[in-house]
Amino acid sequence: MKTNIKLFGILVLAAVLFSACETKEKEVAVDKDALTAELQAMEDAFAAGQKAKDADAVVAYYSDDAISYGQNEKPRVGKAAIKADMEEGFAKDTLGHYNVYKVVDVFADGDLAVEVGSWTRYDSSGSEVNNGHYMSVFEKRDGKYVCVRDMGSTATPLKKDE
Repeated sequence: MKTNIKLFGILVLAAVLFSACETKEKEVAVDKDALTAELQAMEDAFAAGQKAKDADAVVAYYSDDAISYGQNEKPRVGKAAIKADMEEGFAKDTLGHYNVYKVVDVFADGDLAVEVGSWTRYDSSGSEVNNGHYMSVFEKRDGKYVCVRDMGSTATPLKKDE
């Protein structure tokens, strides 16, 4: 009986040691410079879509299950809701303002990335109207990053007509 207990104890100890030494899958390093360039290109396409009032071009940025959190607004849940909000905003726009987005920092691990950025709004003559910051969370799906969550804020108060 004592021999069985000793043998059982040795087997348990061996199992613990082997499991502690188990190697994790090798993680693929993320090329931060390439990812930053990729995200900046996505931001540029987003801005071009806004300027052209092309909601389809804008929402290409988002996953189908994305949630977008705007300042002083209820969250827009899903790509369809984000698109509808964009279309509504485009229909009301009579000022011709446009935004420029700049990637400030990127944090990435595996298939997830977080972007911190700044935005500047310009009027139709190119004069700065407003600016602020945003944060977007991306997930790599089918080999391509898509925004799954984003949130923005202004650094200066919006005027009533903006």
